[in-house]
Amino acid sequence: MKTILYIGNKLSKHGYTPTSIETLGLFFENEGYHLYYASEKKNQLLRFLDMGWSVFRYRKKADYVVIDTYSTFSFWYAFMVSQLCRLFSIKYIPILRGGNLPHRIATHPKLSGMIFNHSYRNVVPSGYLMDAFQKSNFTNLLYIPNTIDLGNYPFLSTRQMDVPKMLWVRSFASLYNPKMAVEVLKTLQVDYPAAELCMVGPDKDGLLEETRIYAKQMKVEVTFTGRLSKKGWINLSKKYNVFINTTSFDNTPVSVIEAMCLGLPVVTTNVGGIPFLLEDYNTALLVDDKAVAQMTLAVKALIEDEVLRSRIVNNGRTYVEGFDWQRVKKQWKDLLV
Repeated sequence: MKTILYIGNKLSKHGYTPTSIETLGLFFENEGYHLYYASEKKNQLLRFLDMGWSVFRYRKKADYVVIDTYSTFSFWYAFMVSQLCRLFSIKYIPILRGGNLPHRIATHPKLSGMIFNHSYRNVVPSGYLMDAFQKSNFTNLLYIPNTIDLGNYPFLSTRQMDVPKMLWVRSFASLYNPKMAVEVLKTLQVDYPAAELCMVGPDKDGLLEETRIYAKQMKVEVTFTGRLSKKGWINLSKKYNVFINTTSFDNTPVSVIEAMCLGLPVVTTNVGGIPFLLEDYNTALLVDDKAVAQMTLAVKALIEDEVLRSRIVNNGRTYVEGFDWQRVKKQWKDLLV
């Protein structure tokens, strides 16, 4: 089997939500690939240096370097690693994960070309980024969706729907607009005084405490769990009946895919890659960014309209079965020959 050096932010031991380097990496290991990882360093500079050192250290062992490629500061990790791979003649595979990558390739076309025009393949997990990269004339693209182990997600086709019980699962960062969830709860309680909201996820930029304070100011009670394990929040999800996603920018949110696996009907903002992932009134209900009133009405519709809810729940589950590792792994095996 081949040896892979996987480059990404492997930070769950520091209290962060596990990212694809930990989930996809484990899938690779279970298929028999030998994996090296970089990096677990919490400090950004040390992580940057560790990634570079790892490329040098494993330059004669790694058959492929897989790079989780985001659009913010982590873009520079991808740039540095890709150029080291070119220097040492190692095949490298960026996985395009950053929802704002279209902006990055527009503002840094030369640097983007240095990464993406020389890769072995650019793996694209979303139709949104496939469309954007094709429009920017990148050709070395291969669609492989984000993947999950469907067996970890028990499907509940029916839930108690007398009152909205909303679940929100993301990091507390401004990009994901957690305060909007609080505002939706406040608005819902006009018609459903017993409506509930549970928010699961770690703090990322101080916004968890801000959101707690905001909930008190809005005079609503919100359950904040902090970061939970995957198993922990899946068990918790049985108590809730609607999943809301309030992000202001996104690509292909895994938490939304997971919610659909569990049979939770999804209401989400229609930003970034989400309209490429979900179909309004078929697999989810989509609303405009920051549109609290729209999201409130969408949640009420799911509570009150059994036909609509059933269609979204069952179509959503059927759709996300295509993300199961047992279906997706052949594409990776064909690539990593």
